[in-house]
Amino acid sequence: MFKLEARANPSAVMSWMSPVLAVLLTVLCGAILFAILGKDPLTGLAVFFLEPIKDLHGWSEVGVKVAPLLLISVGLAICFRANVFNIGAEGQLVVGAITGGAAGLFFDNGSGGGPLMIGVVLLAGMLGGMAWAAITAFLRDRFNANEILVSLMLVYVAQLLLSYLVHGVLRDPEGFNFPQSKMFSEGFLLPILLEGSRLHFGILLALLVSLAGWLFMSKSLAGFRLQVGGMAPRAARYAGFSSRKSLWMSLMICGALSGLAGVCEVLGPIGQLTPSVSPGYGFAAIIVAYVGRLHPIGVIFSSFIMALFYIGGELSQSRLGMPSAITGVFQGILLFSLLACDVLINYKLRWSGSMINSNFSGANNGLLRTTDCCIHQCRYALDAGGLRFVD
Repeated sequence: MFKLEARANPSAVMSWMSPVLAVLLTVLCGAILFAILGKDPLTGLAVFFLEPIKDLHGWSEVGVKVAPLLLISVGLAICFRANVFNIGAEGQLVVGAITGGAAGLFFDNGSGGGPLMIGVVLLAGMLGGMAWAAITAFLRDRFNANEILVSLMLVYVAQLLLSYLVHGVLRDPEGFNFPQSKMFSEGFLLPILLEGSRLHFGILLALLVSLAGWLFMSKSLAGFRLQVGGMAPRAARYAGFSSRKSLWMSLMICGALSGLAGVCEVLGPIGQLTPSVSPGYGFAAIIVAYVGRLHPIGVIFSSFIMALFYIGGELSQSRLGMPSAITGVFQGILLFSLLACDVLINYKLRWSGSMINSNFSGANNGLLRTTDCCIHQCRYALDAGGLRFVD
């Protein structure tokens, strides 16, 4: 039988192979899931993983999903590297969409716009995300509140705030009382990169952010301080690195990138503010960050996998009649597969021989322990009687 045996040192190879194994396990579990639901496994996997990328239009739709996932996951990778567990990126995305959308509605009078105004709206979205993340940073810094709980609870506050605004002051007065803002003018929308598709300028921003995140983490002193503070807090304090600066910097970066993702959705594929501006990108990006090994470049590939889950889930609903929860199921399978495969970083599988040999060995070990115990008792008794032994 196989048993887990601790490694002398963590395996660098398994650290990078673990996400690959996790994806393969997810595909295998997906095939089993399709079979249980009465669908042909090969057809289901083809619809889920191959149909989204069989033509240029499919690739463009995948790119639309990659953009917000990549932006958020880069910020989360920086946060997690600094040992700051920001689980509320979804809320920061929503508030970024609110502030950026509100700024766009304020300046949009039906004409004008252009690169300068788009830049202003994008900046407003980033500031909104930073302000929302600052609440978590302040409560953690001032009152030592748990950033996981605080950031997570703020997600629901942000979603309710968005719903309140689109039902109220931001609602389109000519929109037949539907809870949505007016559509943005052409000059305020992100440029389309591929004619006839929804692929917008946000994907380029995401790739640039990924590159900048890698340069920041690997080539700058500030990035080095963040990583040292996350991996060895005592060493960081000894070196004079401020944990408060690491906390605020990581959360501000993540908040800005999440807010940027939110406003890019508003100025991109949605084109207006609605009660729901995200299908859960902020939560899915947590899985993306860990599958990408918390590396700003590695998350490019994991963002692509997660984008396939979103598009494949939509296609499987329309073509195979699968439930709407199929995307979340695949995300959960990927997460648990990754957790299982990560065990092999610190442990390795070893064949321990037959059960008989194992039991015999265990019996011998028990006998030796008993004999050893008796020997120690005899030595203690003789010593108490005045005899002294020198080992």
